[in-house]
Amino acid sequence: MGRNTRKRRTPLATKAIAASAALVLGGGGLLWAQMNASAHESNNSAQNYTKAAAASSVATISCPDVGQKLTNVPWKARQGVAMELAKLDKQITEAYARLASTRQAQANDANFVQNAIVGPLKEKRAATIDRIRIDITRVGGRFDSSLAQLAACTTQAANQTTAGGGNNNGGQNNGGQNGGQNNGDQATAAPSASASAPANIGGQAGNGPVAADFVDITRVAPNVLAKPQKQRTASTGTFTTRCGVNANKNHNTDNVIVAPGVANGAHHLHDYVGNQKVNAFATNDSMLAAPSSCQNQSDLSSYYWPVVRVQDGSQDFDQNSDGGGKEGNVGKILTPQSAEIKYVGSPAAKVVAMPQFLRIITGDAKTTTNGLANANAHWSCTGFENKVQLTEQYPICPRGSNVVRTFAFQSCWDGTNIDSANHRTHVAFADPASGVCGNGFKAIPQLTMRLVYKITPPTLQNGQVKNAYAVDGFPEQLHKAATDHDDFISVTKNNLAAKIANCINSGRRCQ
Repeated sequence: MGRNTRKRRTPLATKAIAASAALVLGGGGLLWAQMNASAHESNNSAQNYTKAAAASSVATISCPDVGQKLTNVPWKARQGVAMELAKLDKQITEAYARLASTRQAQANDANFVQNAIVGPLKEKRAATIDRIRIDITRVGGRFDSSLAQLAACTTQAANQTTAGGGNNNGGQNNGGQNGGQNNGDQATAAPSASASAPANIGGQAGNGPVAADFVDITRVAPNVLAKPQKQRTASTGTFTTRCGVNANKNHNTDNVIVAPGVANGAHHLHDYVGNQKVNAFATNDSMLAAPSSCQNQSDLSSYYWPVVRVQDGSQDFDQNSDGGGKEGNVGKILTPQSAEIKYVGSPAAKVVAMPQFLRIITGDAKTTTNGLANANAHWSCTGFENKVQLTEQYPICPRGSNVVRTFAFQSCWDGTNIDSANHRTHVAFADPASGVCGNGFKAIPQLTMRLVYKITPPTLQNGQVKNAYAVDGFPEQLHKAATDHDDFISVTKNNLAAKIANCINSGRRCQ
């Protein structure tokens, strides 16, 4: 199964106040900590609201993530396997769309979801998993027959998903580690609609976010842990690369790391900075020949992340497109005010240069169904970053403060592979207490990113959210904050990778 690269969770320095503790937000209205399925309504000014509704309604489809179990796929089989994994994502997306469009049929027939959606989905997934088996065994690889059991999917009610359950997972600012869970007191209330009524899950497209996905950051207790103490062998320098904020709107819904050769493999839209020719069909050679948005033209690396949208009733260019409005990603796309991309050192060791074409994904786009084991989302507000970092909720920032997304990538590398079958096991996080890389891994420059957005604060009132914002994602993931993630491909020329490592090891501040 490969090395375990899951982050070690550590207790928070102090308990965060969960969303359910903030019951007086938005004019005294009750905020449900365990949100039931919700019904969408909007007012005459096209401002978005989400509202609590049918308690027994199915919110989303939960399918085991087959790709995360495939840690040992022969190189000759990886392209074929990646294509099949992309088909699994497409099957879930199509099943979720059917789930969302058949609410009345579900209300009329208790067996509809199983017979018309979940059952057929299992059959499609079983056939796809078997093709993965054939791809692997055809080139002499071993296939774990137990993976066939991952064909079956289940359904989740909204209160079974990871967000809105009273947990605020903090993390170190630019430190790469989430803290442990803080379980706040949960408030409950009777549903405002009959259990048999058709329901959706909030947001303009009916799949989130909901009121419980937001929290007033001024009501959250400090939860940021101290960083590991620097040892004498620490690498203390930094290297900043200035690549812009994607003002030129270089977007696509592909993901060449997890779904090479598959258009719309991400099912959501990404911002791209750095390398300007990255899509599903990009190759190492094409990236080397591409232009870069970075001031340092030796930096051809690709830095890409899901866009953030404001759900105030507005639309954007992809309202009727795959990966956009057709898959639940709706609203005006926000361009960050600033995007700081910085490589930092290790508190415990000197770093080695990143290998050419190293691929790293940090976070998990599917935490709503996978759980939080690989979550690495950090949401905060300017003026609060050193005190509060949120994983499972979006912050409501006070006046004069902006929303901040922070990413801190894995900083330990196995010394051999530029990627792995599940895109995780070739890299790992350092120990959160000591900063030491385990399992014989080597410290590499840690990529950190800080994106700042000017967003009109959402308001919460009577269990509803007005003018929500959310990160793009797979539609069945309900736009939860914990699904935030970031992608990176290291592509450099003129010996830049070595220069970055040397700068960091010598304790300098470079750019």
